[in-house]
Amino acid sequence: MKLDAVLIAGPTASGKSALALSLAQAFGGVVINADSMQVYAQAPILTAQPDAAAKALVPHLLYGHVPAREVYSVGRYAGDAAAALEQARGKLPIFVGGTGLYFTALTEGLSDIPPVPPNIRARARALLEEVGVQELHRQLALKDAKTAGLLRSSDPQRVVRAWEVLMATGKPLADWQSAGAAPVLKDLRLAKFVIDRPRPALRQRIAERFEAMVAGGGLEEALALADLDPALPAAKLLGLRPLIALAQGRLDREAAVAEAVTATRQFAKRQMTWFRGRMADYVWIDPDSDNIITLLDDFPV
Repeated sequence: MKLDAVLIAGPTASGKSALALSLAQAFGGVVINADSMQVYAQAPILTAQPDAAAKALVPHLLYGHVPAREVYSVGRYAGDAAAALEQARGKLPIFVGGTGLYFTALTEGLSDIPPVPPNIRARARALLEEVGVQELHRQLALKDAKTAGLLRSSDPQRVVRAWEVLMATGKPLADWQSAGAAPVLKDLRLAKFVIDRPRPALRQRIAERFEAMVAGGGLEEALALADLDPALPAAKLLGLRPLIALAQGRLDREAAVAEAVTATRQFAKRQMTWFRGRMADYVWIDPDSDNIITLLDDFPV
């Protein structure tokens, strides 16, 4: 095979991990996570991380290596991915996940934003707590209209990030992001795929997987994260809030599962919109009708 790495992107519950595992077994590969939620150690079930049986078959890197109460950025991921690539030397690295910005870091590069001092980070989070995300977004727009215009006013994680970068550097986050840095996979020969299942099939898979998560220990994971700071990235974990409400008796099981499944389906739709806009050069496949191993054998390099 004349390839240096394989990338598999796709929406949640599309079967990415199973596909990556089959490729790793067929070609002597290493599976490397490219999903922002699967990095967290305290939620292996709710984030659908590969189980022990899968990890016993082939090496899996960057899964569950970050505490949920830490802020984990795409910049930190780029550094971890570079280290994982080195660790996979001699084997085929297979990057798999659903986080578009992680694939951007791998193939296009990201800006080299200086670290935000802890005191500024703390002040930004305190301000968010005091005024709320809508007001913080309004205040950001007064100082940095360019970045604010790119953000949803209901997204606390990204609004706080833009505010703290502006306060720490005096430079808008959008300007930093436009500068660019070298991609992790610079100059490598890549096979790039997006999983594109028919929408009814994906919706069914989402519902079935979430039911399995609840039955398999997801409720206990959610309850253990009930005190998670809502400004942390891990607080956006799909299904977390309705399952906490279920565990605490504020929702019944049917309502909690329905709310979580609906949110997951909406998220998958947003993922696909992002992929269509940013991954037109990837090969789009349906695992039910396309054989990725055959495609790799014939992949142009």
